[in-house]
Amino acid sequence: MGSRGPVYNGMPAVDLGTEGWEKPWSGPNGGSCVEAKRLPDGSVAFRQSTDPEGPALVYTRAEMITFLEGAKAGMADFLVA
Repeated sequence: MGSRGPVYNGMPAVDLGTEGWEKPWSGPNGGSCVEAKRLPDGSVAFRQSTDPEGPALVYTRAEMITFLEGAKAGMADFLVA
């Protein structure tokens, strides 16, 4: 994986390796992208594409399932309303 220690929220994204990052979401100008990477334990890391060495937000698989189910049900719409 390229990690230099335990995986934790806010760790430098570069410590999670450079391979496997995907850009499923992109801003209107194509420059503000959120990149995601599935980690070997099933958790998911996110980073800002314009700062690939910056901090990574790491969520467990259960947290991602809860978030995605809620977002699909419209529970996150208030974030952009």
